[in-house]
Amino acid sequence: MKQYNVTGMTCAACQARVEKAVSKVDGVTSCSVSLLTNSMGVEGTASDTAVIKAVVDAGYGASAKDSGSKASNGSGGNSVISGLEESLKDTTTPLLAKRLVSSLVFLLILMYFSMGHMMWGWPLPKVLENNHVAMGLIQMLLTIIIMVINQRFFISGMKSALHGSPNMDTLVALGSGAAFVYSTYALFAMTDAQMRMDMDGVMHYMHEFYFESAAMILTLITIGKMLEAHSKGKTTDALKSLMKLAATTATVVIDGEEKQVPVEQVSKGDIFVVKPGENIPVDGEVLEGSSAVNESALTGESIPVDKTVGDTVSAATLNTSGYLKCQATRVGEDTTLSQIIQMVSDAAATKAPIAKIADKVSGVFVPAVIAIAFATIVIWLIAGQSVGFALARGISVLVISCPCALGLATPVAIMVGNGVGAKNGIMFKTAISLEQTGKMQIVALDKTGTITAGEPVVTDIYPAAGVSDKSLVSIAKILEARSEHPLAKAIVNYADADGPEAGIKQVKAGNLSSTGNQADNQIADITGKLQQKDTTDYASILTITDSKAVAGNGLFGQAVYNTDIPEEGIKASDELKIYGGNARYISEITDIPSDMINVSEHLSENGKTPMFFATDKEFLGIIAVADTIKADSPEAIKQLKDMGLYVVMITGDNEKSANAIGKIAGVDEVVAGVLPDGKEKEIRRLKEKGKVIMVGDGINDAPALTAADIGIAIGAGTDVAIDAADVVLMKSRLSDVAAAIRLSHRTIRNIHENLFWAFIYNIIGIPLAAGAWIHLLGWQMNPMFGAAAMSLSSFCVVTNALRLNLVKVYDTSRDARYKRIALRKGLVVSAGSSDRSEVNAGAGDGRVDVNSNAGISNRAEVNGNSGVIDTNVIAGNTGKDNISSNKEKKEVIIMTKTMNIEGMMCGHCEARVKKALEAVEGVSEAVVSHENGTAVVTLTAEVADDVLKNAVEEQDYKVTGINA
Repeated sequence: MKQYNVTGMTCAACQARVEKAVSKVDGVTSCSVSLLTNSMGVEGTASDTAVIKAVVDAGYGASAKDSGSKASNGSGGNSVISGLEESLKDTTTPLLAKRLVSSLVFLLILMYFSMGHMMWGWPLPKVLENNHVAMGLIQMLLTIIIMVINQRFFISGMKSALHGSPNMDTLVALGSGAAFVYSTYALFAMTDAQMRMDMDGVMHYMHEFYFESAAMILTLITIGKMLEAHSKGKTTDALKSLMKLAATTATVVIDGEEKQVPVEQVSKGDIFVVKPGENIPVDGEVLEGSSAVNESALTGESIPVDKTVGDTVSAATLNTSGYLKCQATRVGEDTTLSQIIQMVSDAAATKAPIAKIADKVSGVFVPAVIAIAFATIVIWLIAGQSVGFALARGISVLVISCPCALGLATPVAIMVGNGVGAKNGIMFKTAISLEQTGKMQIVALDKTGTITAGEPVVTDIYPAAGVSDKSLVSIAKILEARSEHPLAKAIVNYADADGPEAGIKQVKAGNLSSTGNQADNQIADITGKLQQKDTTDYASILTITDSKAVAGNGLFGQAVYNTDIPEEGIKASDELKIYGGNARYISEITDIPSDMINVSEHLSENGKTPMFFATDKEFLGIIAVADTIKADSPEAIKQLKDMGLYVVMITGDNEKSANAIGKIAGVDEVVAGVLPDGKEKEIRRLKEKGKVIMVGDGINDAPALTAADIGIAIGAGTDVAIDAADVVLMKSRLSDVAAAIRLSHRTIRNIHENLFWAFIYNIIGIPLAAGAWIHLLGWQMNPMFGAAAMSLSSFCVVTNALRLNLVKVYDTSRDARYKRIALRKGLVVSAGSSDRSEVNAGAGDGRVDVNSNAGISNRAEVNGNSGVIDTNVIAGNTGKDNISSNKEKKEVIIMTKTMNIEGMMCGHCEARVKKALEAVEGVSEAVVSHENGTAVVTLTAEVADDVLKNAVEEQDYKVTGINA
C-alpha cells in the first residue's frame, strides 16, 4: 500500500471527498484516508502523479511519503520514523492558539460595545452616546477584524463548496457570513431610518444586529478546534512514544576502536557495543558479553530478559547491566521497532467496517444541513416571522451541525485502541482486525508453542530398584548425547542443568511417592523394595566408543570404563553396553518389572513419553519427557471460556497424549492427529459453526491463520511482520489472546458510544436550532449557543476515545458480561453444536470432547467420497459402526490388518504413518501407535500387503510384518 500525506482536510466531509476523488483514478483498487493522521493509503497500479493530481483537483494538497532505503538506515529508518514524525507533528494547535488569543481580544471589545452598555449599563465614551450609527460601524469593523483573523474558515469553506464538496468550514463560513451580511444590511437600514428621523425604525434595526454572533461563532469554533486538535494529538501519544524510543547514536567498532556515530550510519553487519544503561540502537546478535535487557518498550513485559552470546537483541530495548558487543542484523525499516511503528500507523490508516455508516452519512451531511437551514428560513418567513428571526434559526442550524463528530467517532477510538495494544505487546494490523477480534465465537489453539512450551523437557524420573536418579540420568545423558532427536536433547539439557525442573519419582513398595509433581492417579500393585542404591556418576567414568540408532526402537551405545572401580570389580577399558528406547526394544534386552510397565502406561495416559534405559547387566529405569503446558495456559483458556468462547486444541499428537493435555489445559474439544497441512481444513470445518480465531506460531500455521476469520500469531518476539496473521502477539503468553479480545470489546463499545453521541447530538440539536420546539415548549437557540455546542461536540468524542487509555486488558471482571451478551445474541457455540465426528480426508484427525462423557470419535473419509465410516466409542458402551454415504451407498468393512512398524518415536511419527496409509485407496482408517509399533488398518476393499508396506516405507519407516 502506497502512503501519502494529505493537507487541507478539516472534517469528515473532506475525508470522504478525498477518498471519492482518488477512488475514481484508473488503477486504484482501494483508498483509505485518515483524518486523524492526515494520511492516505492507496492500493493499485496508479502512479503517484495521478493520485496527487486527483487530490489537488478535489481542493486539497498531497505528497507521497518517502519510501526510503532499507539498506542502511538506522534503527528508526528515515522513511518510517522521520516521515511519521512529520505527519504527526502538531502544527495546528499553536496556530489555533494564536488565532484564539487574537480573536478573544477583539471579541471582548466587541461584546463591550454591543452588549455591555445595553445589558449591564457599562459606560460609553460621550461621543458614542445615542450615536447608534457609530456604534454599529465599530461593531462591524471589529467583526471584520475577527473574520480576517479566522479567514481560514472562509477560504477552506468556500474552496470546498466550489469543488462540490462542502465541509464543516462551509457551514461555519455560511453561518458567520450570513449573520455578518444581514447585520451589515441592518446597519445601513438603521442609518437610513436615522437620516429620516424614524426612531422606531432605528430601534428596530439596531436590535437586528448579529455582529457579535458572527464573531462569537468564529471564536467558539476556534476554541473547539483547538481542544479537538489537542485531544487528537493525545490519541497518537502511543505512536509518538514508540518513535521517541529510537536511539539517535550508536557506538560502532571501527578498526578496533569504539566510535560514536549517528544511528543512520549503522549498516547491516557492523559491530556495535552497548554499555549498561544505554538503549540498543539497532537489531543485532550478541557476539560477546551477557546482560539483562528490558524489552518492555516493545513487548510490555517489565521483567528484564537475560541475553548472552548468540541471543538476539532489538532496537529501543534497554541494556540494564552488563557490557554487550553485537553485530547488526536488521537496520532501518527492518528493525522490530520500525515494523511496530509502521504496523500501528498502517492500522490507523485503515477503516473498520463500523465506520462505513458514518462515512456514508458524512458524504451527504453538509449538503443536507445547508438544505435544512435554507428550508428553516423559508418556513419561518412563510409562517410570518421577521427576517431576523428566520435568519437566526437558519444560522443556528448551520453552526450547531457537526460532521466532525461523525468522522472522528471511529478513527480516534481505533488509534487509541491500537496504542493501548502496542503498549501491551498486542499488535492489530488493521482496524478490521481490532473490530472483529471481539466478535469471534471459537478459538482454535495450536498445541505446540501455544498451549505448551514448544520444547520437550524431562518431567519424571523413575529409577529401578537399587538405582539412584543420579546414576540413571548420567548414563542416559552419555547415550543420548549422540542423538539429535528432540527427546534426547531434553534429557541432555536436563542432565546439564543438574535436574532442577523434574520431579524425582521412585518406585517403592505399594505406592508412588514424589519429590516433584504428584501423579494424577494412584498406581496400584507396585512391588519391590529399594536396595542400597547405585549412586555412580557414569558420565565421569564412561566413554561412548560407538553408537547407533535402532530404527523405531531407540539407541544403542558401546561404552568403556576410563577408570578402575575395585569395589565393583571393574577395570579401565572394561566394556558396557547401554540401551535406551521404547518398552518393546528394552524388553528384548532385559526383563522390565511389571510395576514399571504400569508406570509407563500411566505416563502415556498423561501425555508423556516414557523412555526406558538398561545396560547389558540390568534394567535402570524410566525417564519421562513431554512438551509441558505453559504455566498460564489453563488460566488463559479458562478466561476465554468465561467470555463465552468455545476453545479447540489442534495437534498432530496421538489421541491419548492429546486428550491428556486437553484435559489439563481445560479446552472444550481436542482435535488430534492433524498434520500441518490439515489444520487449514480443520479451521474451515470450525467456520461452519461460527467465527473462528486461529492462534499459532505464524510460520508453520500460516495457511490456518489465513483461513481463520482472525489469525493471531503468538510469541512473535522480534518477528512482527507475519503476513498470515491479523493480530501479532509479541510475547508467548496465551493470556494475551484474551487480552486482545477484551481490548477489541472495549474499543468497539467506545466507537458505539462515539457514534451514538455524534448521531444523537445532531438528531436533537438540528431540530432544536431550527425552532421545532418553540411553539410546544418555548425553546429557541441563539446562534452563539449553537456554535458553542458544535465546538464541544468533537471534543467530547475525542475525549471519550481517550478513556481507552485507562483500559486494563488483563482485568477479567467484565468477562462474564461479555458471555452474557454473546448468549443473548445467540453467539455462543456449545459442545453439542460442534460436529466432532467429522474429519478432513486424509488428516486422520481424532476429536475428543473433554467436557462430556463422549469418548474418542474418529471418522475417516474414504477415497472417492463414495462413503464414510463413522465409528463412535461411548464411555461405558461398546463401539457401534454408523455407516453413511454421500452416494446413497454403504461401504462394507472387509477386514483389518495389523502392521508391525519400526522407526516411530512420537505422535508426529504416528500422524505421518496414519496419513500415508489412509491415502491408500481401500483404506478407511488406520489406528497407529508408536508405543506398540503397530498400525491397525481397516479396509473396505482388497489391498495388497506390498501396497501398504510401500506407503509406510516411503515415509522412512520399516515394516517388519503384516498380520491379517
